[in-house]
Amino acid sequence: MRQNLLLLIPVLLPIVAGVLVLTVKRIRGERKLMLGISLAALLAVLAVCTAIAFQPDGGLDLWQLTDTITIAFHVDNVSRLFSLLTCFVWLMAGMFSVEYMKHERDEFRFFGFYLIVLGVLIGLDYAANLVTFYVFYEMMTLTSLPLVLHELTKEAVMAGLKYLYYSVAGAFLALFGIFVIAHYATTLTFTPGGVLDGTALAGHEGLLLVVVFCMIVGFGTKAGMFPMHGWLPTAHPVAPAPASAVLSGLITKAGILGIVRVIFFMVGPDLIRGTWVQTAWMVLALLTVFMGSMLAYKEPVMKKRLAYSTVSQVSYMMFGLSLLTPLGMVGALSHVVFHSLVKNTLFLGAGAIIYKTGLKKVSELRGIGKQMPITIWCFTLVSLTLVGIPPTSGFVSKWYLATGALAADVGAFSWIGPVVLLISALLTAGYLLPVTIHGFFPGADYDYGNVKELEPSLWMLVPMLLMTAGAVVFGMFPAPLIHFIETIASAVM
Repeated sequence: MRQNLLLLIPVLLPIVAGVLVLTVKRIRGERKLMLGISLAALLAVLAVCTAIAFQPDGGLDLWQLTDTITIAFHVDNVSRLFSLLTCFVWLMAGMFSVEYMKHERDEFRFFGFYLIVLGVLIGLDYAANLVTFYVFYEMMTLTSLPLVLHELTKEAVMAGLKYLYYSVAGAFLALFGIFVIAHYATTLTFTPGGVLDGTALAGHEGLLLVVVFCMIVGFGTKAGMFPMHGWLPTAHPVAPAPASAVLSGLITKAGILGIVRVIFFMVGPDLIRGTWVQTAWMVLALLTVFMGSMLAYKEPVMKKRLAYSTVSQVSYMMFGLSLLTPLGMVGALSHVVFHSLVKNTLFLGAGAIIYKTGLKKVSELRGIGKQMPITIWCFTLVSLTLVGIPPTSGFVSKWYLATGALAADVGAFSWIGPVVLLISALLTAGYLLPVTIHGFFPGADYDYGNVKELEPSLWMLVPMLLMTAGAVVFGMFPAPLIHFIETIASAVM
């Protein structure tokens, strides 16, 4: 395998920059210097990851622990998809933070850990084997914890502890699976289609099914899948808005990436196709989709409503993967991209409203569209995307999810799945569009003569505008992305 030292740069650069921001007194004493270092690191990581994405597949062996255990990086199409998405969205939320973090405590600590988490996530995306993936997965939890704890209020500390407990519990389930899989696998290196040794596995299929289900639940914890979803609506609302955005839009996708790697690159989809594991996985995914939408519909606090929405939407991806078909995977991975753009925009929009008005409840936002028209138009367009209204990108991913379910040989789930997705879409409209309706049409008794312009600065508007444009444009011209994801699906099934 070609040793590509370039893979170290997007991992180490943001980590080193983050450590400098946290420790060097001169940087901590000059805001402009700190912001310059942070934005330069974010731009550099995006540039390097883009360059890597256009190179042939390559890898880098970092550390040989034993004959079978290696810390190594490798680039394939899954790595390209997740790393480019991570870099772009991280840059957008980082730009937003330049203005937003002015009113938060210790923005230097925030930017320091924000950069470190980016490096860890890129390491996770580039992981070449199950051991490397697990190391960076645990590092992701530990380094992202300060983003949840940032306010250091009692509520933030309790939310951070809940995030930590749930994440560690899920990771331990995954670790248990790694130990067992290592015994039955020919290698721990990610290989399309799986790496199980058929001779060693004979007679032990039942044990492997239990192990795989534990790993689905374990990685599903980070993705907010029932019954391990409780951390998400607690942790996201207490974090600063940019942290809430990336927690919801990207860190939850680490759980999706873990399941993709385990099911399609380690054990192989044939092991669980038609078994109780596939059935249980689909049940949990659809239950989470419906439950998250209902809880979001009933939730009055905006950021918590968006957090419950994430619980629901990430399980759309879970359902698509659980179908174990190419169409289902295309729907799931395209929704990874579209949901990341949409949910980051929604959280940043909520953050802009809080920053300019201090309002946190949906019922308080009457007339907000008159005061912040650009922000609320962005909120509106990505809300329509999340509902799945054509020609936005959400329609594309949900089309593949629904048609994938109808075409799959999964019994009653072939129609139960699309029905649940449709109900969830209606609930999504019910909990997002009232912000637009009451924001732009506050009623005859609203004081139209006393409207104040509260639009935030370009540092906050530009990221929202770019991600909103992406969410819409991907829906109008989805072919390149869909074709790319189809190559991933065809390689593993």
